[in-house]
Amino acid sequence: MPAVPPAAPDAVLVVDFGAQYAQLIARRVREARVYSEIVPSTMPVSEMLAKNPKAIILSGGPSSVYEEGAPTLDREIFEAGVPVFGMCYGFQLMATTLGGAVDDNGAREYGRTPLAVSKAGSTLFEGTPTEQSVWMSHGDACSAAPEGFTVTASTDVVPVAAFENDEKKLYGVQYHPEVMHSTHGQQVLEHFLYRGAGIDPDWTTHNVVEEQIAAIQAQVGTKRAICGLSGGVDSAVAAALVQKAIGDQLTCVYVDHGLMRKGETEQVEKDFVAATGVQLKVVDAQERFLNALAGVSDPEKKRKIIGREFIRVFEQAQAEIVAEAGAEGEDVAFLVQGTLYPDVVESGGGTGTANIKSHHNVGGLPDDIEFELVEPLRQLFKDEVRMVGQELGLPEEIVQRQPFPGPGLGIRIVGEVTKERLDLLREADAIAREELTAAGLDRDIWQCPVVLLADVRSVGVQGDGRTYGHPIVLRPVSSEDAMTADWTRMPYDVLAKISTRITNEVADVNRVVLDVTSKPPGTIEWE
Repeated sequence: MPAVPPAAPDAVLVVDFGAQYAQLIARRVREARVYSEIVPSTMPVSEMLAKNPKAIILSGGPSSVYEEGAPTLDREIFEAGVPVFGMCYGFQLMATTLGGAVDDNGAREYGRTPLAVSKAGSTLFEGTPTEQSVWMSHGDACSAAPEGFTVTASTDVVPVAAFENDEKKLYGVQYHPEVMHSTHGQQVLEHFLYRGAGIDPDWTTHNVVEEQIAAIQAQVGTKRAICGLSGGVDSAVAAALVQKAIGDQLTCVYVDHGLMRKGETEQVEKDFVAATGVQLKVVDAQERFLNALAGVSDPEKKRKIIGREFIRVFEQAQAEIVAEAGAEGEDVAFLVQGTLYPDVVESGGGTGTANIKSHHNVGGLPDDIEFELVEPLRQLFKDEVRMVGQELGLPEEIVQRQPFPGPGLGIRIVGEVTKERLDLLREADAIAREELTAAGLDRDIWQCPVVLLADVRSVGVQGDGRTYGHPIVLRPVSSEDAMTADWTRMPYDVLAKISTRITNEVADVNRVVLDVTSKPPGTIEWE
């Protein structure tokens, strides 16, 4: 399991009640340059307070405060003198625990909702409009604030949509200030942090790097580690961070599993080594992975197979590294991975979250793994990882690369993975990337997976003759953090050029289609 550093000074604890956006709250706190960490609602309040937090935020959650078995908190948390900010479920829990009223009065609100601020000069709402749009998601509603609280906002159907108690430094809002749809949500959150809790905004990316270097050194000690490079941003930043921490105790292993994009292997061998000076071992495992994936079409099985084979290859590399170094008895005990928080959530690793799909480096790992994992990016979002990469001095061509999944093109082929299908998809993907770069869209698009529908064929006309070829799907998306995403409205002329080139230059493809689905309901990758 990854090492978890102790709470830093001035830490804000985000208490997770199974919220979809608990990590997003923590991220918004970090954007305010205040360190944050998440703790489960099941943690005893005494343990939360033992961390000496500067403030506590109570997240939303799917439960009703009156449900049997709904998450609760000891009243002590509100009486310890620590500033507390409740959001949605956390707001209602604060209200009921302290003697307010929350009931099911039919006042359901979902999505964008007009909020009327009744006390514009309050701690939370100072400098924000008296009428603003917020993001609601609730069934129950607070009808009466606890004694000593001032009601500071309402909606057409909810009389108590926000309340404040400056004396006790307790605050709450019914809505979700952490999501971008709440137009002044970040300002309200920062007012709580700076004015309500009195925290100085002095936590930066530099702090992240320093803290993780210390944590890595404490975890690894004098032992050796290997890092699996995938060619993507995450593994590159993780490797650079660990190398800065332990130097030549780290060897990077690039597994050429045959599932990479065109030119990927060459770029890793040249650009990353030049930028970091790491020791790099390249393992040609193309045949091994193709044999393991033969006949498999189920996406979850593919992910687990890829995860398993990665570990087997790393175990083989472990023995070779020790032998090559002549360090008999010196064990390679640690495996470095570029795991991010969205990977953890989708693999069922978040508090109260479901398993959407097993990422090869989380839910896809075999049970008999012999390595201890080092995952310095596990609590970060993609944009934070890019900032860490910049802080470490990695070049833009590495830091600003579009995300690419560890399982590679294996999960961008809907159907069985074969060498012929991989070669076909590689060419289509290379064309799409070339044209996006030529159009100057690389920074406007978060990611553009190119997907081969291998088990689907459609009739076409090419060279005055009938064809029966595969469709290629373009999946351009825009996102802040990969937790949610929308399809990117690309210029038609760029789409037309990509389509024309793919159907002209890639054999056995006669149709290009555009995926216009947001996340949710769809995931960014098709598998």
